[in-house]
Amino acid sequence: MSEKILKCERLNKKFGKKQILKNVSFEIDQGDILGFIGPNGAGKTTTIKLILGLQSITEGKVEINGFDIEKQFTKAISKVGAIVENPDLYMYLSGYDNLKLIANLYKGIDDKRINEVVKLVKLENRIKDKVSKYSLGMRQRLGIAQAILHKPNLLILDEPTNGLDPEGIKEMRELLINLAKNEKMAILISSHNLAELDNLCNKVCIIKNGEIIETSGISDIKKEARANYNLFEIDNTKKIKELLPGAIIIDSNRFKIDAVKEEIPEIVELLVNNKIAIYEVKKEEKSLEEAFFEKTGGNVIE
Repeated sequence: MSEKILKCERLNKKFGKKQILKNVSFEIDQGDILGFIGPNGAGKTTTIKLILGLQSITEGKVEINGFDIEKQFTKAISKVGAIVENPDLYMYLSGYDNLKLIANLYKGIDDKRINEVVKLVKLENRIKDKVSKYSLGMRQRLGIAQAILHKPNLLILDEPTNGLDPEGIKEMRELLINLAKNEKMAILISSHNLAELDNLCNKVCIIKNGEIIETSGISDIKKEARANYNLFEIDNTKKIKELLPGAIIIDSNRFKIDAVKEEIPEIVELLVNNKIAIYEVKKEEKSLEEAFFEKTGGNVIE
């Protein structure tokens, strides 16, 4: 059974009379990568700040490794690494010197641990260069190196792929999957890049207007989405709208239709009887982005 690393229970946050968070609850186990998603202004960053003890909790509780973030802050935060917005780096120093500065804040972090982390984030060849010469992706990886120097078991990242090119995003994805799998970290990622989270996370938590509206495995949330689209590849789609008014034409050889498994043989029979050659039929898996918009009704704050 996986160890529970982070537990948020009925978190509420008010600024004056305005309620920002309403009974926000979710958990992360060891080795999980949880995507924390929602429209702009939904409460993602506020939730992260409450978890890290950067803002006071109006009501509710955050436990990290069994320690209450408000009552036992030092013990709770001791195994947490985080990057909120951009990593703090000294551009005129080398990557290695930046890590040395962070290492001085903790007990027992020696050169061996620094070198281990440098290898983990794949900066061995550039670690002695000045950070000002790093690409944005390299700076992000150096930021993660800083965040994991003290061997945390919870890593919290706010928009870690912001501004990265496709290569930088791929490197970040591989790094985070490696940390979750091999370093046994629980990882919480707040991001707008839903396509990337689709490839990265095993769990998703959706927040809208300060309330959690869904928490589940990423495959489950896509299965629950209402449409059952099936993609057909045929010789010609000219007659399809006449035969299947509910079909969506993609191009001259492909269409998709919302149909459950039991309806597929009838559709195939209809096409064959109308002398339409069928080359392929496959279930079209819904993307996380499509599932998200179905759950939230779009990028709207009420």
